[in-house]
Amino acid sequence: MRVSIVTPSFNQSRFLEKTMRSVLEQNYASLEYFVIDGGSTDSSVEIIKRHERELAGWISEKDKGQADAINKGFCRANGEIIAWLNSDDFYLPGTISRAIEVFTKNPQAGMVYGNVLSVDADGKAFNLQTFHQFGLLDLMSFHIISQPAVFMRRSILEKAGMLDTTFHCLLDHHLWLRMARLAPMVYIPETLAAARYHVDAKNLARTTDFGREAFRIVDWMASAPEFSTTFAQNKTRILAGAERFDAFYLLDGGNTAAALRAYGRAFRLNPTVVLKEWHRVAYALLAMLGLGKLRGLYMRLRPKPAKRKSS
Repeated sequence: MRVSIVTPSFNQSRFLEKTMRSVLEQNYASLEYFVIDGGSTDSSVEIIKRHERELAGWISEKDKGQADAINKGFCRANGEIIAWLNSDDFYLPGTISRAIEVFTKNPQAGMVYGNVLSVDADGKAFNLQTFHQFGLLDLMSFHIISQPAVFMRRSILEKAGMLDTTFHCLLDHHLWLRMARLAPMVYIPETLAAARYHVDAKNLARTTDFGREAFRIVDWMASAPEFSTTFAQNKTRILAGAERFDAFYLLDGGNTAAALRAYGRAFRLNPTVVLKEWHRVAYALLAMLGLGKLRGLYMRLRPKPAKRKSS
């Protein structure tokens, strides 16, 4: 199978070389790689030019954001299997071959996904994001999968439509929902990629925006004909998931009181959703009591979110 990988890039020269090499060194013969740069003003274009003979194509021009850049790459791609890899993340060796092996064994699959290693700005691993075999209702309830380890069948992507450029934090999850409605997902219980967390990462810099987009997705699912019936039948579970998701990011952003309120709403809707995160609720309560010095310890030990960052 031919595979197309797209990297959206904007002023991430510190990490871009590692990202590109992780794709180009995959040792998968039928691979095309596009880098779509948003008009970087750092040394990103110099790095891209060093590898341009190995690329299927690249551009550097102003865009309308991450989703727009990725869509530009998708429109250029010819592969039967497509993925994108942000310019601060990287694949582990053999990842593409493993994904193709699973697609071959599961011809009905529209998407495959695996586990993701969390690394810091220097590439040091500090957590492993592990997942489960999810279905559509799991995604509707805001069980999140980590984008760097996701590969998509082109035919299902085309039926679902491209990324919605009005989303900036949950652009990937919105797409997964549309694709999961059309074809099954298959989980690979192996580590396929690494997601980098640093001060400019969207997960850390825009924590309040994740909840806003989650509730926007809730409203969309409630009204979209293809989701509305399932939504109505599982409304409580879905709303509890959205509140828990919002609380997660509010807490990481230091909005402790707002996080506790969100956890409280989730608990009233579905207590089991919150009980699974009892340690986070306990931390929030302690922080409200003035034990703020625990935050540093918590940030080092907390389970890391399976969400994406800006490129």
